[in-house]
Amino acid sequence: MTSIAIVGAGPQLGLAIARTFGSHGLDVALISRNGDKLDDLAGKLTAEGITAAAFPADVLDRDALIQALKDAATRFGGIDVLEYSPVGTFGTTVLTTPAETEPSHVEHEMNFQLYGAITATKAVLPAMRETGAGTLLYTTGGGSIEPVPQVANVNAAAAALRNWAMNLHNELAGTGIQAAHVGIDVSIGTAVIPGLPTAQPEQISPVYWELHTTKRDQAEHVFSL
Repeated sequence: MTSIAIVGAGPQLGLAIARTFGSHGLDVALISRNGDKLDDLAGKLTAEGITAAAFPADVLDRDALIQALKDAATRFGGIDVLEYSPVGTFGTTVLTTPAETEPSHVEHEMNFQLYGAITATKAVLPAMRETGAGTLLYTTGGGSIEPVPQVANVNAAAAALRNWAMNLHNELAGTGIQAAHVGIDVSIGTAVIPGLPTAQPEQISPVYWELHTTKRDQAEHVFSL
């Protein structure tokens, strides 16, 4: 049995990805800050016949994130797929335009997006190298490719993560390990940014399965409507 660890698991895209991979027989490790919400997601998946478990950790707490991934690997006999897509909380995450951006605004997002992704990757990649197989998927908004002025600080960190993920794809070519960036150029579920189209999580999640299975040579997929 293989498994997927979803870092930043939530009730929209994270749950949809869990259902997509779980429906194909993968066990699901759910990782995010809120243990109660994770337990609720795990309960929903279990009721649908998918083996899932919660491993609470804040991506800003490097040690906790590494431990959560270690615990997941122990529980499921390894992690075959890592999907990284934590999202900041509206109302607490500061969003800035380019001219308003202070270094601290970008620093927080770099910690949240890029440095968290690097930490998670280093926790699972050695075992993937040993087996010569695995998938590493990193999600950002479409602003990592086409910047949006209202969220300049988030875009800057997302672009850094995109660059790093695609560079990792190149480094891992020929090893049996797929690394890819998923850029989501829509609002998920409900409209967030005026003028940006909206898609449901279930429309997006098959992209991840395709990158894991039939499109392993691709370094990036941009989802748009």
